[in-house]
Amino acid sequence: MHISRIDLNLFVVLDAIYSEGNITRASQKLRLTQPALSHALGRLRELLKDPLFVRQGATMAPTPLTRSLIGPVRQALQTLELSVQENPRFDPRQTRRTFHLGLRDVFEATLLPRLVHALEQQASEITLASVRADRRALEADLASGALDLALDIPLPVSEAIHQRRVAQDRLIVLARPHHPAIPDQLTLDLYLRQTHILVSSRRQGPGLEDFELHRAGHRRRIGLRCQHYFAACRVVARTDWLLTMPEQYARIANAQFGNHIHPFPLPTPPLDVQLYWHANADHDPANQWLREQCIDLFGSVE
Repeated sequence: MHISRIDLNLFVVLDAIYSEGNITRASQKLRLTQPALSHALGRLRELLKDPLFVRQGATMAPTPLTRSLIGPVRQALQTLELSVQENPRFDPRQTRRTFHLGLRDVFEATLLPRLVHALEQQASEITLASVRADRRALEADLASGALDLALDIPLPVSEAIHQRRVAQDRLIVLARPHHPAIPDQLTLDLYLRQTHILVSSRRQGPGLEDFELHRAGHRRRIGLRCQHYFAACRVVARTDWLLTMPEQYARIANAQFGNHIHPFPLPTPPLDVQLYWHANADHDPANQWLREQCIDLFGSVE
């Protein structure tokens, strides 16, 4: 199919329906009537010989073809928009936009309070959406525009994904006050003899600290695997179990529990925190501005 046969506005409609999941909200976003939006969707369905979306209650669920198209479509629309802007200046005080950030709970707690405060002062019309990004889909989400930025540990990514180290952290160990087996100093031998809590979003597999222990020929006993550090801090406060976690988040999540913080009893490299974005957003003034905010603010957290 030649590009001359396609009205590019139809792909703007496709993107809006995919983003909103609803015809009414998509029409409001594009400032079109619902009949006009439905007509445009009908034209695109006829052109691509696919229903594109299937109604499921009040939601328009994308078909497999739509899911395969949305990444390249969004990338093309963003590139075209940047190319035709005569003056790509970005004024955060006057711009209405929602930025989507891929953050895990560790980074939500350390970065978001300061970032929201900065937006309140500088860019009151800008909103944020923080989501837990699937590391396996990180490149696709950044390429499609589903994510503007992501913060995570160092990950294997292609050259299409740009990254910058914005902070470093270290592992520490939490133990309840007056732990019967731990005097002032937590040694490796004492650490290995205790029962441990592992925090992970995965159902199985070792944690980062376990890789370091295995590398040194050690193994620990996991008594609990859970999803969130806050819950794990509560468990530590009521048991003799230990929790290993990043120090910056520990000082936030553990603040109300008063568990003792001990150095991780094994020399380990620092934990790098990387900021990720796609190459097609490298020169986008809005994305550049948000990156600068994150870099400055994340640095101030340290």
